[in-house]
Amino acid sequence: MNTHDTLLNAALQVLEEEGEAQFSTRSVCAIAKVTAPTLYHHFGSADGLLSAAITEAFAQFLESKRTATQSSDPVMALREGWDDYVRFAAARPRLYAVMMSRVLNDADIPAAEQAFALLIQRIAAIAAEGRLRPTVEVAADLMWASANAASLLYVTARLRKVVPPTSEVLEQIREGAIRSILNPE
Repeated sequence: MNTHDTLLNAALQVLEEEGEAQFSTRSVCAIAKVTAPTLYHHFGSADGLLSAAITEAFAQFLESKRTATQSSDPVMALREGWDDYVRFAAARPRLYAVMMSRVLNDADIPAAEQAFALLIQRIAAIAAEGRLRPTVEVAADLMWASANAASLLYVTARLRKVVPPTSEVLEQIREGAIRSILNPE
């Protein structure tokens, strides 16, 4: 692995273990076993490294969505995509929080836009079958909001002094959102 990738992986490790508030170039350099000038040579600044790490996290997220097995039934494919999204946040809650923070601060992250485009495609497939109640855009907002709400249960579990959500809670959130977008059978 080259130095650039080693630094990115170290930055992701710090973000996953410590979160953005504790992110430091010193920690990254210690994990990567390089000096600060090496880090600055590759990324220019701490924020440059942080931005590159978040971009890489979104790229990893997008790649997991692209390579996931997808059902031929568009509603099942939507469920699978939703579950994949929430699993990512569950496995990497601190990193997920940092990623969403960047989105909220209007960062230009093409992989995030591409991931949302995949959601639109899945919902458009449901619409093409005549099974969608609202518009594709409204349905996408509902599914996006429900996946983020479920993901925030993982991010905030420590704050709320509770265990992460059960599969039953996650299923109720997901299925409530799906019922709200589908035409009644």
